[in-house]
Amino acid sequence: MNKSELIDRVADQTGETKKSVGDVIDSMFDVICDTVEKGGEKITIQGQLSFERVNTKERKGHNPQTNQPIVIPAGTKTKVTVLSKLKQAGKK
Repeated sequence: MNKSELIDRVADQTGETKKSVGDVIDSMFDVICDTVEKGGEKITIQGQLSFERVNTKERKGHNPQTNQPIVIPAGTKTKVTVLSKLKQAGKK
């Protein structure tokens, strides 16, 4: 399912217009992205997903083309966790 199909299904279920549903979905992900970018705050959609910015440590790796060891610098990444309701849906 792509974004436009998701918008269609949500609009059908809620009776809202496709435009308003699309605007809400876009706004939701804008807020999630802004919050993750700033860091320090975790976003939890109860029972579904959580989003947070986490720090990564410097670590050893290797160049897959030459197999030479390299050092991967410390940085940050976005951690997305699947929570209980969504986990159960995947098991059915």
